[in-house]
Amino acid sequence: MKKSDKDVNNGALSYRSPDYFSKQASATWRKVVGYLEANLAVNRIDTYLVEMYCTQYEIYRNAYNHIQENGEVQGIYKSVQDYEGNIIGRDFVGYKRNPMTQIYDSALKNLTKIGSELGLSPKSRSELLEVAKSVPAEEASTAQKMSAFFSNGKEEIY
Repeated sequence: MKKSDKDVNNGALSYRSPDYFSKQASATWRKVVGYLEANLAVNRIDTYLVEMYCTQYEIYRNAYNHIQENGEVQGIYKSVQDYEGNIIGRDFVGYKRNPMTQIYDSALKNLTKIGSELGLSPKSRSELLEVAKSVPAEEASTAQKMSAFFSNGKEEIY
């Protein structure tokens, strides 16, 4: 049985990234799933959050690379023509923001939000630990509570 098959069977996240992921997103997937499995209680239901995190990370990296190559701003030029309509030069008009800076900013905000949901920031990890400490270890299971509820009060578990 492959590792990914075991993960599906026990409800854990699969270490195998989705087939449609790029190299960057797949590498991020392996790092994030490895960290989450080792440090936090995550389930297969969290897959969509990890997928969003990985794809947002790829968008963030692509936007950053584009900004590195082309700069945060780009010059705006107006063509100057002679009386026959031939372009004889360009006048500098000003600057405009590189649209990739908006994509970069949006991806960074999404990464922060999703990372917090997954417990990938120091603050969210400490909040998750506080919640885990406050839950009594011997609390009745949901099945026991439902059984008690439907047994017309014969067995009370709170």
